[in-house]
Amino acid sequence: KIIARYIEEIRTDDWLKKLILKNLKSSDYPKDTKVEFARRIGWYAIARAIKPKVIVETGVHNGVGACVLTRALMKNSEEGILGEYFGTDIDESAGQLITSPLSDYGKILYGDSIKSLGKLNYTIDLFINDSDHSETYEQQEYEIINKKLSSNAIILGDNSHVTDRLSKFSLKNNRKFIFIPEQPKDHWYPGAGIGVSYIHSQKEKSV
Repeated sequence: KIIARYIEEIRTDDWLKKLILKNLKSSDYPKDTKVEFARRIGWYAIARAIKPKVIVETGVHNGVGACVLTRALMKNSEEGILGEYFGTDIDESAGQLITSPLSDYGKILYGDSIKSLGKLNYTIDLFINDSDHSETYEQQEYEIINKKLSSNAIILGDNSHVTDRLSKFSLKNNRKFIFIPEQPKDHWYPGAGIGVSYIHSQKEKSV
């Protein structure tokens, strides 16, 4: 019920949609770009549910994901829970869609994601891998943030529909893994999904 409420919250967030479309008009991106939250709806619901103090997303690109995540932090702050967003991208023009007041909740670190993550001196509660989609680079990101994760941190993999790197990382580090498929309605694209790596908080019963 909690997750369903947050999903409905982002789906009906006209304020966010209008802000993104407004920023799109003043950006360098094609003006006929259609803004869809798609699987980022799942990112938002998780960010609202776990109330992270620090969110890190690699691969900001135009910034729709950044807008969704910082919007979640804005909503969390209205409930008295503060959080901060860090996005990484090698393209210095990335993230044009994230402006005030959303940009008040985070910032973008420009440069190679691996190097940026190495320099990041924060404990991470929610990590989203969405940068270079090669298996090797994805694996490197998980390895470099492993010791920076909080005890109940969640990792979301945007590449989990084509690689098993997050599931193997989860197995190696005693984490649980599930895959949430994306199923676009009436569209040629078959959909990607969300890989979710998390720590089971309850003791499992022996069988």
